[in-house]
Amino acid sequence: MKKYSLLLICVLISFVSCGEYNAVMKQGDPEYKYETAKACFARGKYTQASELLNGVVLAYKGTSFGEESLYLMAMSHFLHKDYDIAATAFKKYYQSYPRGIYVEEARYYSALSLYNEVPDPRLDQTATKQAITEMQTFLDYYPYTRLKDQAQEMLQRLQDHLVEKEYRSAQLYYDLGTYIGNSTSGGSNYEACIVTSENALRDYPYALPERREQFQMLILRSRYHLAKQSVEEKRLERFRQTIDEYYGFANDFPESKYLKEAQGYFTKSQKALKGQPMEED
Repeated sequence: MKKYSLLLICVLISFVSCGEYNAVMKQGDPEYKYETAKACFARGKYTQASELLNGVVLAYKGTSFGEESLYLMAMSHFLHKDYDIAATAFKKYYQSYPRGIYVEEARYYSALSLYNEVPDPRLDQTATKQAITEMQTFLDYYPYTRLKDQAQEMLQRLQDHLVEKEYRSAQLYYDLGTYIGNSTSGGSNYEACIVTSENALRDYPYALPERREQFQMLILRSRYHLAKQSVEEKRLERFRQTIDEYYGFANDFPESKYLKEAQGYFTKSQKALKGQPMEED
């Protein structure tokens, strides 16, 4: 490998830049491809580098050069923003070389690649959960890593992403209100909003305070409207639940911007329990 001098590397860089990439691809010598791939990488030609390294990785498997070639291939995909492929390649690296010199970076960039592919909150969040697992695993392996702050910040964003998904679902149920077109099991949209919000509060204790406040307000609103539309035998009990929910909300968020609205539900629920006429919402 060392027979390639600095002068030859410079020639290779010029060689690739002159459009001779296809000739290199056809050249069977993996050592030649390897050095050319590194030259491509240095010049930011990540597609060419990754394609050259793809064959080199197999040729050098089990040798000292296999480790670097696999890492460079993964990084080439990452820098070209082929994040799905990059995540797979970085994972292959740390599984193949668990004591490799790039293993910490490989675990981090595997998680970062998945992070960069996180879908819109309205879509399925399987990829987000995979990114969380990968990022948390990285922090478990390297609790004192120099990348700790970045990793923790991204982990929080990923978790917030899942919370956002649940909040949008809960809000949608509340907005649907008394609409029965999507109620196939006999439940109501207000009940679905309550269950979704309660599950989110339980499953995501790390949710930001303002988001927890919004979930609890959705529960209070839904309990009140559910009580209003309930049949007589359930009506009073559900107004009592609304009052209990108000006390919990007011205790957790005594300075909430929703407190006046919450007090309105409390007052109307008390009137309902006393048999007094309720004001229209």
